[in-house]
Amino acid sequence: MNKYKIMSLLSLLIIASLVLSACKGAESPTQASGQKVTSTGFVCPEPQFDVKVTSKELNIFVWTEYIPQDMIECFELVYGVKVNRDEYSANEEMYAKVNAGGTNYDLVQPTDYIIPLMIRQNLLQELDHAQLPVMKNFDVNYLDFEFDPGNKYSVPYQAGTDAIVVNTDEVTDVPKSFADLWNPEYKGKMVFIDDSRAVIGLVLLTLGYDVNTTDPAQLDEAKAKLAELVPNIRVFDSDSPKTALIAGEANLGFVWTAEALLAQQENPAIQFIYPTEGAILWQDNWVMLAGAPHADAAYAWINYSMQGDVFWMMLRDFPYVNPNTAALEFAKESHPDLYKAYMDSSITNVPADVIKNGHRIADVGDATVLYDDLWVEVKGGN
Repeated sequence: MNKYKIMSLLSLLIIASLVLSACKGAESPTQASGQKVTSTGFVCPEPQFDVKVTSKELNIFVWTEYIPQDMIECFELVYGVKVNRDEYSANEEMYAKVNAGGTNYDLVQPTDYIIPLMIRQNLLQELDHAQLPVMKNFDVNYLDFEFDPGNKYSVPYQAGTDAIVVNTDEVTDVPKSFADLWNPEYKGKMVFIDDSRAVIGLVLLTLGYDVNTTDPAQLDEAKAKLAELVPNIRVFDSDSPKTALIAGEANLGFVWTAEALLAQQENPAIQFIYPTEGAILWQDNWVMLAGAPHADAAYAWINYSMQGDVFWMMLRDFPYVNPNTAALEFAKESHPDLYKAYMDSSITNVPADVIKNGHRIADVGDATVLYDDLWVEVKGGN
């Protein structure tokens, strides 16, 4: 072989070796330090609570658009547990599937009012608080509610309000109350969350009734009035109601906290208005199903995902009202701009008078069927 060809070949081998070494060198700091990094480059925190896990899977049934991908990937990397996730868009959808049996879920995320029903149906297991040291992270104002005294079955996740959202650049007659939403000028212009109890609750408030009434006559009135409102609603959407607002397909409506804030971040003209009748208040929670096949992984998930240096991501990705004081403190120190935006917004840092004048949806027992029938009959195929 020609010596020049040999030298060229040797040069190529040397270059290849240098490139390979550089590539290995780029990986070595992470490997050497033992850091675990997600697909986005987020460096996963170490667990703050010692939880032993032998399960290799965790099955969760959760709301759409509600868990940061970094959070899931970190848990998988730290614990070597595969997270299998199914999603739902309404509490009633979740309850129907779980109550029908045949599921293999460990954890679900019910809103407050559905928890007593799940307890009565023996769908939940009591939590072992000895395995939940993360409970110390929560603001006491989000614990020990009537729907679960002592938090025997539930751990707070996020909270928020349902109120009026409006694009003030497009709507001149800005609503101040729920009653204003019947304005004929709004026909076909509104987006509403697909949430039967919240929407029916809104209607009941305009009639001067309690959001948890069990009076059939009052519910009949609400049925007739809701039917009058439906033509104003362009779309019912609990997956991503902000989408219609950002795209300009809807100019106002009735949505959850974070959907209003995320839409506002895209368009500052979008405002969240607390109605004169009082906003709907709610809280979502983790619960463990009876017979959960991977209870050890479920406890590990709750403890890890809700430690302060992990759960702060909710402010970044899904900014609802955060009941986790450790997460807020971490954000204050490590992500001050994010923390300031959260605290400065009346959407996420809900004013005290809004909470005082707000209304919480509660379990209505046997009257639940009246609400379900009302919703199906009026909403129909909308």
